[in-house]
Formats: sequence, C-alpha cells, structure tokens
Amino acid sequence: MKYNFDEMIDRTQAASIKWAVKQRERMFGEKDILPMGIADMDFQTAPAIARAVQKRAGHETYGYCYPSDEFLQACVDWQRRRNGWEIRPDWIVFTPGVNMALVCAVEMYAAPGDQVIIQSPVYYPYYDYVEKTGRKIVLNALVNRGGHYEINFEELEELARDPRTKVMLFCSPHNPVGRAWTREELERVGRICIDNGVMLAVDEIHSDLVYAPRRHVPFASISEEFAAHSIICTSPSKTFNLAGLLVSDIIIPDDGIRAAFREKMEPYYLWPGCFGETAQIAAYTEGEEWLEELLLYLEGNARFIGDFIRERMPEVKYRVPEATYLAWLDFSACGMGKEELWDFMIHRAKVAADNGPQFGRNGEGDGFQRLNFACSRERLTEGLTRIANALDDYKRKGR
Repeated sequence: MKYNFDEMIDRTQAASIKWAVKQRERMFGEKDILPMGIADMDFQTAPAIARAVQKRAGHETYGYCYPSDEFLQACVDWQRRRNGWEIRPDWIVFTPGVNMALVCAVEMYAAPGDQVIIQSPVYYPYYDYVEKTGRKIVLNALVNRGGHYEINFEELEELARDPRTKVMLFCSPHNPVGRAWTREELERVGRICIDNGVMLAVDEIHSDLVYAPRRHVPFASISEEFAAHSIICTSPSKTFNLAGLLVSDIIIPDDGIRAAFREKMEPYYLWPGCFGETAQIAAYTEGEEWLEELLLYLEGNARFIGDFIRERMPEVKYRVPEATYLAWLDFSACGMGKEELWDFMIHRAKVAADNGPQFGRNGEGDGFQRLNFACSRERLTEGLTRIANALDDYKRKGR
C-alpha cells in the first residue's frame, strides 16, 4: 500500500476530546484508559489535504471565507464520481457540521409538540435534537436478526400515518449498527414518508465508508419526488478525518425547501473556515486514492475483530459492518447489566468505547458497546486484548 495506516500517531498533546490525558481523566477517572469510542480516526489525513492546508496556513491571513465555486464544484464532482448522483452547486448549503442541519430540519418541519421518527439504536445526539427543541420522539426500533438489523416497515407506516408525525431523522449508512441500506429499503422508507406527508432529514455523513460489493445510494438520487421531500446531510469529515474543521455540504435539491433552510440559517452568518474550505477542495479533488486504501485497511480491521472474537471471546456477538468504522459489540451473553458492563469496560478492561444504552431508548443498546476501529491494527489488537483478558478474569472470579 502507498499509505501507511499502521503508523501510531501520538494525539495526547493535541486538544483531542478522545486522547488528551487530562480530558480522559475527567471523562473516565482512569489515567491509562485506551480511548476507542469517539468517532474520529487515529490516522493522519490524506497527504494532499495536509499539504493544501499547510500551504494555506503559509499565507498567514485567516479572515472570513465563503463557499467558493471550487468548494461547491468539488462536492458536485465527488457525488458524480462516487455515487453517480448529478447535483448542482446551487443545491449546496453550508453549515458548520451536519448536526446543525439536522436540528434545523426538525425545527423547520415540526412545531413544538409534533412528533419526529427516530430509528433506535442510533447516533445518540438525535434524541437531543428532538427533545431539546420541544418536539416529541416516536421510536421505530430496528429489528436485530442475529446482528443484522432490519427496518420494521409496518411500524414505520403506522407512525407516519399519525398526523402529528412531521419529520423522520434517517441515518444512512447507519450508525451504530453498520447497515448500508439497499435501494429497495430506501424506496420503502421514502414511499411511506412521502405518502404520509413526513419530511426526511437524511444523515449521510458515513456515505463514503461503505465496503464492497455494497454501494451507497444517496436517498435523493432515487427519484425527483424523493429529492423534493428530503434534506441530505453530507460532509468530508468522517471520510478524511476532518471533523475538527467543521465543514459540511447540505444538499437540498428542492428550491422551496432550500430557500426556507437558507432563511432559517441567515441570522447566524455561517461561512466555512478558510482551512475547512481548503481541506474539502483537496479531499474531493486529490483524496480518492487515499480513500480507496483506507477502505481496504478498515475492512481488514473489521474482519480482524471478527477473527479475534471467535478465538478469544466467543460469548461476545459481532457482525462485520457493511459501512462505517464502528463495531457494534453485543456483550449480552456475558451476564452483566448495563451499569456493570460500563464499569467493566472502564475500570477492568480500561477501554473507553461508547456505551451502548445511550444509543437506544427502550433497551435496544443495553448490553452493547460501540468500538471505533479506525486505528492502527496494533492499537486495535491492544484494545481487544484488554477486553478479552478482563473477560477471562471476570469469568475466573465469577463476576
């Protein structure tokens, strides 16, 4: 491989939420905790991006920036090459990260007291997006069939028929269960929502991290009707490890929806930072070769986890994800309650994954941990070994 994903990058001296020593002690109360939760990568970004950002830094002026023609066209060309989706530059609206766009969609289409569909278990900030804006969550829990999650379409249709239901937050590909939804699944979701007047805010932030032979299908690419009833939230941040640059591309094909979105965002005077603007252009014009190698490495890590679990801790259930760099590990057979499992991970295994219960509301995440495997194989081995050794000790002592 041309790029070295085995390199161990020291992030402890940076102001990293995941790695800064003082931050880890504050969060977990342990000094030697191994952080394998928060969803950024431990790899250096593509060299072309680093060079572009360093060149921009050399200009030594860091004033206001705007979404340049090059910034917008880079996204247009990327969607065409990677997904076969023809979009226009004027469809793209900037927000500093995808989260703000999802909150905006909830506030635009659901009044306080209205209902918003969430498919649990799911990226846990979704719950705050709804509840902290005074809207009501209705859960369309995913169905776990031996680690392969499916959509309960009958329940989804029942929820969508309720006139109080106005918006669905839809995660595609799905975090944390790792599904890359098929075109048929997307069509059924879209048909149910459109027929019942439910707006879709589609979080496609992991769309570039799908493993062959599967392909990501942009929701709005399915038909003009789907495009006219959706807000598509994308970003290079997960793909190229740029989360700290707060850059995104919110793709809104419908003129009316886009105008309303822009009007809602207008008071905030949102522009991309000069480094985010530079990084996106470099990522989408020069980063594809790096991404292809990254995907091979990540898939290797995903399969390594499966092999390790079968050999060292077969009581833990795991299915290789179709997308994302997140492993959804099922510890249910280990006999620990959700509080005991978290205590086990932090104070016995000393591995800080993301705690499963926060992803679900009716127990869908109980017994689970979300493990970030976007790291070197050496670091991944260390984390899994810590967990396996702690499980051995747990079984030996009877608890």
